Amino acid sequence: MSRASALRLATAAAALLLGASFFVLQHWLERSRLTDIPVYARYASLMRAGELPYRDFPVEYPPAALPAFLLPSYLPWSYATSFAVVMGVCGAGCIAAAAAALRALDATLLRATAAVLFVGVSPLALGSLFDSRFDLWPALLAVAALAAALHERPVAAGALAGLAFAAKLWPLALAPLLLVHLWRRRGAVAAAAGAAGFAAAAAACFVPFAAIASGGVWHSLVSQLDRPLQVESLGAAVLYAGEHLGGLPLVTVSTHGSQALAGSLPDAVAAASSALEALCVVAIWGAFASRRRPDAEALVAACAAATAALVAFGKVFSPQFLIWLVPLVPLVRGR
Repeated sequence: MSRASALRLATAAAALLLGASFFVLQHWLERSRLTDIPVYARYASLMRAGELPYRDFPVEYPPAALPAFLLPSYLPWSYATSFAVVMGVCGAGCIAAAAAALRALDATLLRATAAVLFVGVSPLALGSLFDSRFDLWPALLAVAALAAALHERPVAAGALAGLAFAAKLWPLALAPLLLVHLWRRRGAVAAAAGAAGFAAAAAACFVPFAAIASGGVWHSLVSQLDRPLQVESLGAAVLYAGEHLGGLPLVTVSTHGSQALAGSLPDAVAAASSALEALCVVAIWGAFASRRRPDAEALVAACAAATAALVAFGKVFSPQFLIWLVPLVPLVRGR
């Protein structure tokens, strides 16, 4: 059996493993849980009733997230089951995109098999986050953009990155890395084509809604960026340590669908955490751009590192953010 055939077999096995993991989650595990499914179902119900997002009702997420909410409402099962099916398809897409990236990296069969199987079993590690949050959708678009860049397809890479950004903002951190890689591999024209693809895809998602409800679209963006220090974040963990060790008084509030810390000190820590997050991402961009030779392995490592920095140092750390890492980190060679 050739290595290409063996990788296809491993990819299929990983997809089956992912499907089995979703089945286990749905039928035996996580029956009592916090979930965003009611929010998504409400969005879908309002859209199917003819109401326009951002104009007729507020939406917390960017426009390219809407298909992930609407599509399950057309499937024949309950909304929760249908949403899990859609996320399972996105997960299988992540496996396929990861396999495509590994082919471009000329990865060994052992490395490629381990990577795709890791993605396949990841739902059992993270639990109901996979079938009750839509984060597999932007993760799929992001890893597909990376695979397209590795295969030196600038327009596809840019367009997929633009759609990923329009689905959940964070993939914007990957776009400069992809464009620098394309510039080095195929020159300024390819980088410009990638940038144009990004801009066109993002504009196609944002502009129609901004034209009819600019205030609603702006509010959805500000609500994502203007959140307080979430209790799960690294900054909040430091403050909680101070509370336990030195009696530091902390006030917890419920906002934006989660628990956060309120007060001048948490606000200052949130600002410092955001600054550290931005500094880390920019440092990763700079380190990658300073390399003298185009290096596909370095691109993969930089994309995984930038995403990890967003997760680790953000002032908001919802557990589902770990899903962003699932299709990217296993692609990195070695430790």
